[in-house]
Amino acid sequence: MITLNINQKDYQLDADPDMPLLWAIRDLAGLTGTKFGCGVAQCGACVVHLNGEAVRSCVTKVSRAAGAKIVTIEGLSQNNDHPLQVAWNEANVPQCGYCHSGQIMSAAVLLRENPNPTDEDIDMAMSGNICRCGTYLRIRKAIHLAAEMQRKVSSSK
Repeated sequence: MITLNINQKDYQLDADPDMPLLWAIRDLAGLTGTKFGCGVAQCGACVVHLNGEAVRSCVTKVSRAAGAKIVTIEGLSQNNDHPLQVAWNEANVPQCGYCHSGQIMSAAVLLRENPNPTDEDIDMAMSGNICRCGTYLRIRKAIHLAAEMQRKVSSSK
């Protein structure tokens, strides 16, 4: 048995330590917002936060995640009201929507580290996330919008 702390909740999972974290999250913990895309860390659909860093859960072993704090798209906000989730809707980003959990999780780390990113910053940070529908311009627009929302919240405090 391995204990994983996912979205601030402990899960006792009967998982092989070498199992990819993605499958422990989806199949054992039942959190299906994190998606399987390629299985080789090339597409970004499986991005989760591990101690605050964006990682590809399809190639991250469960043993690496034991004792760490894992955040999935389900844990990014309680009411789907994280600025990125709101901006994603306002900018009509999703087309098929498959990649967007990973896109949003990658963008959340970007905005935490750089609250006022340029187009180039966004393109660099998001280059590892593939969108088969090609919504890259809307993704960039939503990240700028989310950054603006975060700045307004910060300035009103």
